[in-house]
Amino acid sequence: MFRDRHDAGRRLAELLGGHARRDDVILLGIPRGGVVVGGEIARLLDLPLDVVVASKIGAPGNPEYAVGAVDADGRVTPNPAAGYEISELERLARGARERVSARVDLYRGGRIQPELAGMTAIVVDDGIATGLTALAALRYVRSHGAARVILAAPVIAAGAVKEVSLFADEVVAVERPKIFYAVGQFYREFGQTSDDEVLDTLEEYGLT
Repeated sequence: MFRDRHDAGRRLAELLGGHARRDDVILLGIPRGGVVVGGEIARLLDLPLDVVVASKIGAPGNPEYAVGAVDADGRVTPNPAAGYEISELERLARGARERVSARVDLYRGGRIQPELAGMTAIVVDDGIATGLTALAALRYVRSHGAARVILAAPVIAAGAVKEVSLFADEVVAVERPKIFYAVGQFYREFGQTSDDEVLDTLEEYGLT
């Protein structure tokens, strides 16, 4: 059980200590909560922080159920269990693409994406249930030339590890529970992270 995202980031940083102060390593937080966790890691390990944005594609009539996810290049990562054809997912992805584009504009504020070619990219989230959004983020980072991709989260459902390992060279987690209902069950405080908190974290620890 983590007290909050800051506590989770500190505990995760202990597992990533071997990457501290390396100039070939970059942290990429998945907004919003992953940026806060990443901020603590950036502070403790003296590493640069940026964002990698992805968004789930909600099912028609049930937006909480992810039938796929979209990355910042607009690429769709399908949820095979949902049974949707790619052509249908492309149609459903329009709203998700708009959300991703808006978030990239907001969080980067006109900054260009950092160079990932040859880098070790540590993708950070505050918790991973199905792994679909994380998988989209990992695919994005890999496609932009990262030499090594690490997925790091305080808690990852044991059932999701195999899926995310398809695009991660390493998966780092404090906890990998087999019984997993929601990320929030592993936190005492798990309020929604605001855009302002993301922006403040990026201003303090992010690339300039």
